[in-house]
Amino acid sequence: MTEFDEDVVIVGSGFGGSVAALRLREKGYRVRVYEAGRRFEDEDFAKTSWNLRRYLWAPALGCFGIQRIHRLPHVMILAGAGVGGGSLNYANTLYEPGTAFFEDPQWRGIADWETELSPHYRTAKRMLGVVEHYPHTGPVERIMAGAADDLGVGSTFRHAPVGVWFGKPGERTADPFFGGEGPERTGCTLCGNCMVGCRVGAKNTLMKNYLALAERRGAVIEPLRTVTEVRELPAGGFAVTTQRSGAWLRPARRTVTTQQVVLAAGTWGSQQLLHRMKASGALPRISDALGQLTRTNSEALDGAVAVEVPESLNLARGVAITTSFHVDDRTHVENVRYGPGSNLMGALATALVPGDRGLAARWGSLVGRVLRSPVRQLRLGNLHRWSERGIIALVMQTADNSLTLSLRRRCGRNVMTSAQGHGEPNPSHLPQAHRAAAAIAARIESCSGVAAEPRGSWPEVFGIPLTAHFLGGAVISDSPERGVIDPYHRVWGHPQLHVVDGAAVPANPGVNPSLTITALAERALSHWPRRGEDDLRPGQSDRDA
Repeated sequence: MTEFDEDVVIVGSGFGGSVAALRLREKGYRVRVYEAGRRFEDEDFAKTSWNLRRYLWAPALGCFGIQRIHRLPHVMILAGAGVGGGSLNYANTLYEPGTAFFEDPQWRGIADWETELSPHYRTAKRMLGVVEHYPHTGPVERIMAGAADDLGVGSTFRHAPVGVWFGKPGERTADPFFGGEGPERTGCTLCGNCMVGCRVGAKNTLMKNYLALAERRGAVIEPLRTVTEVRELPAGGFAVTTQRSGAWLRPARRTVTTQQVVLAAGTWGSQQLLHRMKASGALPRISDALGQLTRTNSEALDGAVAVEVPESLNLARGVAITTSFHVDDRTHVENVRYGPGSNLMGALATALVPGDRGLAARWGSLVGRVLRSPVRQLRLGNLHRWSERGIIALVMQTADNSLTLSLRRRCGRNVMTSAQGHGEPNPSHLPQAHRAAAAIAARIESCSGVAAEPRGSWPEVFGIPLTAHFLGGAVISDSPERGVIDPYHRVWGHPQLHVVDGAAVPANPGVNPSLTITALAERALSHWPRRGEDDLRPGQSDRDA
């Protein structure tokens, strides 16, 4: 019998990887987790987004923060980095998707997913400490409710479900979630900097639940290790090679052997690794469907900004996302905030231009706005106290659109590129987002008496949308012709290799996907046998698996 260094190597420590780490340790497996990012204690996070070394992820430049930014021809992607993955910089917003997601044609014939995932959503909510309705109402919440009314959809307005320990603001307490087994917590102070990293200790990041419990049970987490290769071994199992993240001249590569691998490096990381390993022959039987059905959650990031801080409205107080409404039956709008001082992301904002026109017309509209009111546009674009002057509108859809990702050679190396995929074209703008932004701007102005305008983003001017929820590309399927993994998240043709993160999600959920990724992971790991016991999952040769 082959001796391996580990039973399971997990690549990544986000929502999928953290579930795998805990549940596999509970089932007796030897588990090692590799995370490209660094480990953060609460006090290690940046105080504001201007602290680039602690906020942005650019290891070659010495920046080891939590905010990744990736670029493809058809989308700009915001993602996370660090032990805890996207939970470190996500907006702690934990919605369940509607029925349309579970009935997407890609996977509806496999199972009654809404029913099957229901108990796993309950488990995920308990583990992530979901508060079903944000418990505070302030100016932003009233503005959002008013904007929904103005758009004729007031009945859809609600307070968001969030993963935050509210407790008593600023007061330290013993673990309130896991009978004292988890870390101590501090009550939320509503500082607004959830997405810069919660220095208070109130945000229910994965380091406060799954990963903390996994480490307590013996899982080993290695930060600042980037996986460069996963190679199938002739006798079974895999060799996993890592190097120190950000290393230039001497990358200090190490290789371990393992019986099984769980890829959970986020959609970008997992897809990139799978594409490279397929191209190199390290994992030769990966499906040709790799990269297909890559989703952006049909997303747009627009918003509204006042020309000066409306002192009568404290727009920066609260957690990152607190409310939402539906513009129509497939378009979901949420307010997003950063705390005082965290103004860096405002550099992505600019005037809102008509997205249904060509590049020249969009630029013409932008230049025309500046020429008509240069002082006003300068004040709107000023980053000083930007987070205190406006509301970001995060808009998501269940629309069936997608991209197809592949590798191309550039400057002597393989890089990922994109093309329009199955379904409707992936949108470069959303008219529903523009309407929502205009309604929010009008409400800011009427509530404060300070002039405000709807705002778009610089990438949108170039016809490139922004997304914080990059999904798919290695999706669940009933055959290798239709996807990369089987219904148990095993890679077709490599059943000891698993994809348990956003790359597995087969459709646009139209809401923040973190809870769904967690529930899917809980379901996948629930089917693993305990170490040494028989595996009752059907083999991949059974297409009815």
